[in-house]
Amino acid sequence: MIAERHMNPRNTKSIFIPVIMLISIGVVMVYSSTALLSANKFGSSFHYLSRHLFTVAAGFAVMLFMSKIDYQKMRAFGIILLITSFILLILVFIPGIGLTANGARRWINLRVITFQPSELAKIAMVFFLADYMDKNSYRMKEFRYGIVYPVLVMLFFQGIIIVQPDFGAVMSLAVLTVGLLFLGGAPLKRIGLLMLAALPAVYFLVVLFPYRLMRLLCFLDPWEDSLGCGFQLVQSFIAFGNGGITGLGIGGSKQKLFFLPEAHTDFILSLIGEELGLIGIIFVLALFIWFFVKGVKVALDTDDLFSYYLSFGLTIMIISQAVINFSVSTGLMPTKGLPLPFISYGGSALLINMAAVGVLINISMRNHQNRIERRRRPEDASNSLYGKRGA
Repeated sequence: MIAERHMNPRNTKSIFIPVIMLISIGVVMVYSSTALLSANKFGSSFHYLSRHLFTVAAGFAVMLFMSKIDYQKMRAFGIILLITSFILLILVFIPGIGLTANGARRWINLRVITFQPSELAKIAMVFFLADYMDKNSYRMKEFRYGIVYPVLVMLFFQGIIIVQPDFGAVMSLAVLTVGLLFLGGAPLKRIGLLMLAALPAVYFLVVLFPYRLMRLLCFLDPWEDSLGCGFQLVQSFIAFGNGGITGLGIGGSKQKLFFLPEAHTDFILSLIGEELGLIGIIFVLALFIWFFVKGVKVALDTDDLFSYYLSFGLTIMIISQAVINFSVSTGLMPTKGLPLPFISYGGSALLINMAAVGVLINISMRNHQNRIERRRRPEDASNSLYGKRGA
């Protein structure tokens, strides 16, 4: 069902502009980082670019669809989304359906594109938690409702995802859940205890898997084994160093010439640093800050708790991935397999993030319509969530 509402071009553009600029930078950087690789592997320098452009086009279609439907009706599908995510996460392990790459089994082969179910699990978790916390807003300070139930759902999905393995997605789910529980009113002391309780699990997940332990040790001193486990991070540092302040120019990267692994996905920020320099990095960072500020503004302008939590959750989902990617590329965190939102090459992450932007635009337009209605009926303002915040 199409929701009827007045468009607010200013509010819509305030979210859409940084996204379209990030996507445009991504298209240029994906081509720059894959042209030679694509030519050597497939005989055409446009192979990866054409697939990326197909995903971008599909993402715009998804974003438009999500901006038009009545998102309030989608709250009933939170559980359905979680169940669908669970089924798809299980299908990953079935031979012939799931795909394996670099020792991980995280993708489903859809022929045209590959889909990563853990990305769907993230947005499903946001919808579920927004609906759950809205319905249990008066009980969020209770340990059972404010911590136990939502955390059990999180742990259930983390348990499946860690087997794939995808430690980055596990971290993203944790950040999402903890962030939303904090916004929902769960006591900070209990959240802190929850995080402390998680430390032994993180410790064993690292120690029991040698490649994770080695990755952590190399993060602490990548130059110790610069040709082994520290190779990727060292090459990232070299790329940033080559770029300096102004960069080598688009297409001028040397590290993409088979030195920097995953230059078009997880480490595309390093390529931006090399070709566009510190100025390019600051510009990309400013675009993400712009998006974050506007996402928070959409949340603060809402009139109901579900929209409030949903807006914050979707904003956190995207920005937390950007923060982790920035941190990994610059050596502030151990290497994780998380793409840079809207910029990195990839299908499922871009589709899900653009769907999230569509929902944010949808909520922004509804906020505008609600403000118009409040002006017509000012006596209703005091009964709204907005009015209560202003009281």
